[in-house]
Amino acid sequence: MSVQIEKRRFDCSALPKGWKREEVLRKTGLTSGKVDVYYYSPSGKKFRSKPQLARYLGDTVDLSSFDYRTGKLNPMLLRKNKRPKGTQFDYRQTASIFKQPVTVIKTQPTSKVKSDCKHGTQDKPKQVFWEKRLQGLQAYDIEAEALRFVELPSALKAIGPSIADDTVLQSLATALHLVNGPIVGQTGPKQSLKDNPAVFLNPEQPLVAALNIEEDDILAQEQRVDQARERLKQALRGLES
Repeated sequence: MSVQIEKRRFDCSALPKGWKREEVLRKTGLTSGKVDVYYYSPSGKKFRSKPQLARYLGDTVDLSSFDYRTGKLNPMLLRKNKRPKGTQFDYRQTASIFKQPVTVIKTQPTSKVKSDCKHGTQDKPKQVFWEKRLQGLQAYDIEAEALRFVELPSALKAIGPSIADDTVLQSLATALHLVNGPIVGQTGPKQSLKDNPAVFLNPEQPLVAALNIEEDDILAQEQRVDQARERLKQALRGLES
């Protein structure tokens, strides 16, 4: 089945003198109603697209605002195609120019920079009641049984659930070696420490209730130290003899 068409040819005022514009209307077939547009040079050469026209005319005719379908000049096409030479459109944002890691938060109409870097040293979190992991462990002599455990003064009262005397001693020894400030014990409210010790406990201090050391306590401790030194001195003399 042949396709019936209707041709109409006009002078094209948007192109130089002698150029023709041809409209070909398809009257039958699946593409019935479609209009094909062609252009003819004064010498009769046929052009099927705007790029073909541009290559043929070169710099003699500016086709930036030429509408191929209508054969007229359209200023809107000139605006779409206009771009200043040397202009690059880059909408990416980078934070690599900053000395510290940052996050760029886009807001309207401006942008603000929020710093994600916390200056200074960060302390590691401390585990509450970590001393209980050592509970029940004792030092042993190869030739004897377990060494006698040190008895703590009655004034030292443990704070926390099921805290044994050896755990209290371990927490005290740790505080003496690691804490730079004074060792004062747990100074929080007694009832709060009893009801919810995991919340109100100070992990920097040993697991004992707050205790006030008086002058008499210091003198009594000095006397015990002197007695221990004397016993050690006598033991060393016995080894030498």
